Amino acid sequence: MAALTFKGSPIYTVGELPIIGRPCPPFTLTRTDLSEISLVDLEGQRVILNIFPSLDTTICAKGVHTFDARASEVPNMVVLCVSQDLPFAQTRFCKAEGIEDVVLVSTFRHPEFGTDFGVAMVDGPMRGLLARALVVLDENGTVVHTELVQELACEADYDGALDIIHHHHQPCREDALLTSE
Repeated sequence: MAALTFKGSPIYTVGELPIIGRPCPPFTLTRTDLSEISLVDLEGQRVILNIFPSLDTTICAKGVHTFDARASEVPNMVVLCVSQDLPFAQTRFCKAEGIEDVVLVSTFRHPEFGTDFGVAMVDGPMRGLLARALVVLDENGTVVHTELVQELACEADYDGALDIIHHHHQPCREDALLTSE
């Protein structure tokens, strides 16, 4: 459980953010075309989970735009913009706003995501929605960075997450250096 604020009023989440250095908890989310995407589908890619309450708020929409504009900066990276918005609303948003380089996904079929990732708000005016957070994964699905935004009306540190994923290198594996002759 974490204590946050929304315009200065206290609100709480249930669960805990994933632990840095550990494997990401498994998850399944729903794409705008109603197909499913899971952690297994992202194997071998760097991932930013941009988690937020709803596309229909100014700060959440700004975060999606920020990542969409910068998603191509890092090779082999995918940004999942995660909310409880329905895929139909996400599709409308993408078309209206020209969003092309991030993947919008919904938790509407998988409400356990909020608890598994420690972002389910349990009180306050936005209870039932997801708190604003970032979770960054390396190519192996290991958590390398997390941020739970303490004031819901503030933005996440997008630059910090992108810097971490851009500069995170896997340790050199000895077997990768061997060549067959």
